[in-house]
Amino acid sequence: MRRPPYPTVLKPYGSALVELARARTEIVCLSADLTRQCEVDLFREAIPDRFINVGMAEQNLMGIAGGLARQGHIPFVHSFGVFCSRRAYDQVAMAIAYPCLPVRLVGFMPGLSSPGGPSHQAIDDLALMRALPNLTVLDLADATETRQAVEAIVDLPGPVYLRLKRGEIPVVFDQDHRFDLGRARLLQAGEDLAIVTSGMMLPAALVAADTLSACGLGVAVVHAPVVKPLDVETVAGVGARVKGMVVAENHSIVGGLGSAVAEALAEAGCGCRLRRVGVADTFAEAGSLPFLFERYGLSSRRIVAVAWSLLGLPGRPPEPPAMSPAAGEYAPV
Repeated sequence: MRRPPYPTVLKPYGSALVELARARTEIVCLSADLTRQCEVDLFREAIPDRFINVGMAEQNLMGIAGGLARQGHIPFVHSFGVFCSRRAYDQVAMAIAYPCLPVRLVGFMPGLSSPGGPSHQAIDDLALMRALPNLTVLDLADATETRQAVEAIVDLPGPVYLRLKRGEIPVVFDQDHRFDLGRARLLQAGEDLAIVTSGMMLPAALVAADTLSACGLGVAVVHAPVVKPLDVETVAGVGARVKGMVVAENHSIVGGLGSAVAEALAEAGCGCRLRRVGVADTFAEAGSLPFLFERYGLSSRRIVAVAWSLLGLPGRPPEPPAMSPAAGEYAPV
């Protein structure tokens, strides 16, 4: 596993989907007129006879995907996350989730990564998709994991919601990393505090863990890219060994990974104290990713401060190191 700043790659999802579709002729690719923005311009150019642009009509898109799945195809459906979930929720429920069809919904620009304000910020998509029966929900962290997940989900029974960062994608994991649909990854062990995270918050969580570890604390980091079904055994097992747990997510603190972890700890009878770092039940304004992550507390500094308070430590919390990524690099906020 690398440390920041991270090298980046462009369109790891799009290239992985093309590679898989060349071998699997059942795969069809659907776009909601966000083809380049969702990396499937690569598919359109490579396999045009299995590419369909439905236009800006996500509700109709879900119905078409359900129909194609009933005919033996494996549709991969693409739009921004907020449009895959909030805009087309009833159609996802009735045309895809209820009949348990093998449709793969791929939502880009998660959480506060969009500069477009509340209309484009998917701060509730994990909560919405977690609530639907039959649906597997993934929030991936980097390019290595993304490439592996595309192949891992193709034969998974039922529908899948795949949440992906748009643009330059960091490479956090080395090539020996193995994405596992059944297990969360304990990236490092510790007996004082655990940080549980997924998706775009993993780099910030790793910086926060290093900052706290430098103060003599034992900090465990759990990466949980499968939000549903959550790996309860790993999460509760770590929770039973630490004094406190912080969940960091690029999503509302209501209904997402933090809620899933809280449910898991409660049902396991684990008395671990829990704090959630995420969007604090509010709509966010428009702005750049660094501005929004800092303003709404999705930063390594915020994770450190919440952990420091949770553990009841004296004095001011330590400051994470400032980073200035070069061109082609990605650094957490």
